[in-house]
Amino acid sequence: MTLTTQVTDVLVIGGGTGGYSTALRAAALGLNVTLAERDKIGGTCLHRGCIPSKAMLHAAELVDGITEARERWGVKASVVSVDWPALIATRDDIVLRNHKGVAAHLAHAGVEVVRGSAQLTGPRTARIEGHGEVGARRGIVLATGSAPRILPGLVPDGRRVVTSDDALFAPGLPRSVVVLGGGAIGVEYASFHRSMGADVLLVEAAERLVPLEDADVSRHLARGLKKRGIDVQTGARLLEAELLDDGLRTTVRTARGELRTVEAERLLVAVGRTPVTDGLGLEQAGVTTDERGFVTPADWSRLESAVPGIHVVGDLLPPPSLGLAHASFAEGLLAAEVLAGLAPQPVDHAAVPRVTYSSPQTAAVGLGEAEARNRGFDVRVNTMPLTAVAKGMVHGQGGMVKVVAERDGRVLGVHLVGPHVSEMVAESQLIVGWDAEPSDVARHIHAHPTLSEAVGETFLTLAGRGLHQR
Repeated sequence: MTLTTQVTDVLVIGGGTGGYSTALRAAALGLNVTLAERDKIGGTCLHRGCIPSKAMLHAAELVDGITEARERWGVKASVVSVDWPALIATRDDIVLRNHKGVAAHLAHAGVEVVRGSAQLTGPRTARIEGHGEVGARRGIVLATGSAPRILPGLVPDGRRVVTSDDALFAPGLPRSVVVLGGGAIGVEYASFHRSMGADVLLVEAAERLVPLEDADVSRHLARGLKKRGIDVQTGARLLEAELLDDGLRTTVRTARGELRTVEAERLLVAVGRTPVTDGLGLEQAGVTTDERGFVTPADWSRLESAVPGIHVVGDLLPPPSLGLAHASFAEGLLAAEVLAGLAPQPVDHAAVPRVTYSSPQTAAVGLGEAEARNRGFDVRVNTMPLTAVAKGMVHGQGGMVKVVAERDGRVLGVHLVGPHVSEMVAESQLIVGWDAEPSDVARHIHAHPTLSEAVGETFLTLAGRGLHQR
């Protein structure tokens, strides 16, 4: 679209989840909004991350379900093959419909979407490639997102060495994969490829998987992945990756110091993401970054940088923001409301849900046990296996509920591992976000039979009213 105005109220740079949520909310509050995006509206989450990967993981869940139906439930069914082009077509249709929906929302809201890279030229001005300079009366919101971290000597080629951004678009289904990185992204891709029949080696340098989560979550997750046949190596290092015509040969040093040579068709690198700021012109506007490339707000309650009028949302933010799409939605709403002159509540990053969509899934809100103790809390902890309730036995995948609470006070964290726990975490967010105590939760009835009964029973026990735990 050709830029029709040279002065707007709010200029948003980047059209991913943080950018378009900012634009929609600002427009709803009566502000004129221009959104500059050099690629596709929806950003990494919609086109290369959250949405397409969860579509693929749903397909993987269906494949696993057929296997479970045959081996556990006596249903005479089997997976003959996976029609890769058909799977891709379904995934791409879901992405396209979401993309069209977001674009339609922006158009209906009156947001002017301009295609092109934007470069700051001052605190309230930017030049959009091919369209000229635009000024922003209220301010500018930076929402340019992040890109996969690339390791020296491991240049992605889209076939043998891939990142999380291009793994979904690599040709066909490999028969063997080495996944480098045991965070949420690496675990999800390891889970997907195993469901699709690949031999999977998962290498994580830290002592446990998803190292930012509670240690019990890591333990149950690793147990579930190993049970599915994934070779999980924590405390391990990739020493070498030699490219071959049809794959690569990797050398891994295990936690015991052993050297293992593994040949695979594909190496998937998932060792984190870095903020995208190249060409953004931060220096011209006086905006500085830390050594990792993040833009730290001078005022977290307003998500405003050290330069008044320039706000930051999404993956450009350092911790405690976690680079999660749903956090960037909240950050976008906050930035828009600040620019509209409102006084919104700051984003409570401690109460943002964290989910890993593997099989088994993990979901958590708040502090883990070790983190709570390190912060000086006197805590009570209760853990309950999902198989202690009937619905957990039906699913047969194991898992657990763990609650960390102050000894005579509020709930500090809730941690879940097992089937479909991503759909159970909303309750936990309310519990932690509203500073509920175990007795507050215990008086609410959880439906029977459901997996959420395990959550209810865990809180009943902490409140001194447990039926099946002492």
